[in-house]
This record gives sequence, C-alpha cells and structure tokens, in this order.
Amino acid sequence: MFKKKNSQTDTSSANGKVLSTKETKKMAALTEFKSRIADLLKPEYDDYYLTKWLKARQFDVSKAEQMFRASMEFREKMNVDKLLEEYEPPEVLQKYMTGGTCGHDKDGSPVRIELYGHLDMKGLMYSAKTVDLEKTKLLQCERHVRDWKQQSQKLGRRVDGLTVIFDMEGVSSRVLWRPGIQMYLHLVTVLEDNYPEMMKKLFVVNAPRIFPVLYKICRPLISEDMKNKIHVLGGNFTETLLKYVDENNLPAYLGGKLTDPDGNPRCVTKIVQGGEVPQSYYLAGKQCLDNMESKSIGRGDKLVLPYVVEKPGSIIRWEFKTDEYDIGFGIFLVKDGRRVPVMPVERVNSHMVPQDGSLTCDDVGTYDLCFDNTFSWARSKKILFNVEVVSPDDDLKSEIEKLIEGVDNINWEQIAQNSDKFETTHF
Repeated sequence: MFKKKNSQTDTSSANGKVLSTKETKKMAALTEFKSRIADLLKPEYDDYYLTKWLKARQFDVSKAEQMFRASMEFREKMNVDKLLEEYEPPEVLQKYMTGGTCGHDKDGSPVRIELYGHLDMKGLMYSAKTVDLEKTKLLQCERHVRDWKQQSQKLGRRVDGLTVIFDMEGVSSRVLWRPGIQMYLHLVTVLEDNYPEMMKKLFVVNAPRIFPVLYKICRPLISEDMKNKIHVLGGNFTETLLKYVDENNLPAYLGGKLTDPDGNPRCVTKIVQGGEVPQSYYLAGKQCLDNMESKSIGRGDKLVLPYVVEKPGSIIRWEFKTDEYDIGFGIFLVKDGRRVPVMPVERVNSHMVPQDGSLTCDDVGTYDLCFDNTFSWARSKKILFNVEVVSPDDDLKSEIEKLIEGVDNINWEQIAQNSDKFETTHF
C-alpha cells in the first residue's frame, strides 16, 4: 500500500534541507487553507489533495477556500458521492456522448480519448437535460478518481492525473454553434471547478483549419498552467504519443496496437464514437433560443443585416428561427457597389426547426445576411436570430505555435486540415 503524504506541514524537506522562500509561502498557505476549511476536512483529504485546490487558484487562500466550499456544496446538490452506484445516464448520452478510457499511460494514469469531431452537441442538448449532461461528465471523473485508487494500490505508489488525446478529426465550422460551444465550455468549467489539477497532459491531434478560432473562443478559460499541458501534434503524432502511452494502450487507429476483440481499430467497446443524434431522441418542445434578437419582417419585404469582416479567415456564424412560417435566407458580399451572392437565397423551414450555420470568409468586406419575405404578400414574419463574426487573432499565432510539438519549423497553418467554406445544419 502506498503511503499518503503527512498532513502536517513543515518548513523543511524530508532530508532536512531548508525550503525556499516560495516553498515556505506555499506551505504557509496550505496551513492557513486547512485551518479555514477545518469544518469540511475528511481523513482522506491529505496535503497532496488539498494543494491541488491552492494551485488551481495560484495559492490565493481566500479564492481556494471559496472554490472548495462551492465544490462541496455542488457535490452534495448533485449527489456526486453516489453517482458510481446509483446514476445511469440517459440512453442518448450513453450512445452519443463521445469518448472513453482505453487504458493507462506509462505513469499508470488513465488515458482518455475525446472524439470532438464526432460530437453532436446540438443533438445532445435537444435530447437531454442539462443536469444529465453535467452528471454524465461528473460520472466520468468519478470513474477516473476510482481508477487512481485502484492503480495506486496496484503499483504501490500514488497515481493520479489524466492524459487526454483530443482527436479533432471531422471538426469543421459546424461546431461553432454558439449554444453548443457555451454548453461544452460550461461542462469543462464544472469539471475544473470540482476536480482541480486533474489534467496531466492534453494532446491535440488532427487539428482543423479553424483550430485558431476555437482556441480564441476557449482561451479565456485556459490558465497558464493549463496552457503548458496542451500539446498540438503534427502529422507524425503517433511517435509522440508512444513516448507517453504504451502501444498496447493506444488505439490502433492512432498508431498503437489496441483493438476491440473483433479487431476494430477504433475500439468502439471502449470509446463512444458519437455521430448525429437521431431526432427520435429529441425532447418535445426543447429549443435553445436564449439571448436571441427579435425582428419583424413585413409581408413582401426583407431584412438585411450587414456585418463587416476585417480579416481573411474570419467566420460568420448564425442561428435563427421564425414563428409559424418559413423564410428565405442567403448571404451576399458587397463588392465594388454590387451585392455578390455567396450563399444564394433559399426558403427554409425555420418555423419547424431552428436553423444555424457558418461561413468562412476568404475576402474582407461587408457581408449582408438577408432574410427574404418577398415571396409572401399575405403574411409578415417574426424572426429570432443571433449572428456573430469571429476573427482570427494574430497575437495568438505565436502562442499556438508554441503548443505545437514533435514537428520542427512548422506552424499551425501547415498542420491544419482543410475544412468546408460554409456549412449549415437543419436539425
């Protein structure tokens, strides 16, 4: 049985060496932290575990205490301690919430594969309650914590941390659906607020063309410590992965030797493959229409919304819904005083299901989004919509390139895959 670190803090190391001023301050912060949360301490909360909460808040004791107390309250509310024994996710989440654990890295920590490009976040949000999305992710983390304990007993030393292989194969601008990104980031925040310092390394493979845009959206949630754990791998990612994960614990489709009993290289018995959620799972009346603007379009009229794009590679993303009747929708680029169709106007059944999509803009200029009701001389239309322009950030390029590992003299543009210029989804 491995030994836990002594819960008593000291200003000297085990070999009698005097600690540095920085280390002494950290030990003092730990002592104060334990004093402040004494009413919540349990025997299993040793110094190693408690230090994670301090690290997550840069050793600000007040913020760490606030985080810890909020987490304990949240765990009680969600009945987290009994999830492993009592909670079973809805069928749609079991079948379509992508990802899974495929073994352990060379340190004994669990290895999780995330298939972000196969995740239909919109379908899941239309098919499951938010609380079930949260509980399913919490359940995954509780399984990792249980695995740490089992591995620690097996190996006779402390094992924790999580190695994640974040596979972005199949990712395109469809993932920029605003409510989907907000929900995904919410789930990430829930996990980080309740399982601090769980992530050990995150390897990004098959990075798409829009990776810088996604990174920009997620950047506010990425701490300096987390940034140091992210590694964007080039085309020869297998070589790098095998430095950390034995080939028998790495799926064959990623270059390892792990397969299903029937030889399937994608390990579908361990990793949920996801895909588009069938509409038969959709919950009646559930829609994601928060924070949308509202406009009325008169009969025989149209609504034109101009958006200025100042940088090539910017992405315009939209979502809209009409009440009771359909509408025409298209996009035009204003060029030399003329409106050039980029996406010709087509009538869509936005009264039946919300419409969303995105356009990658190769040219700078003004893009007119047109909601066309000229075909209807009898009825006006009410439209709910949200439109956003996401521009690439040149200041992030050097930061992203520092994340690239395993390839010399290469930048993110060279490792990125091509993605479609524009996409729409009509779930």
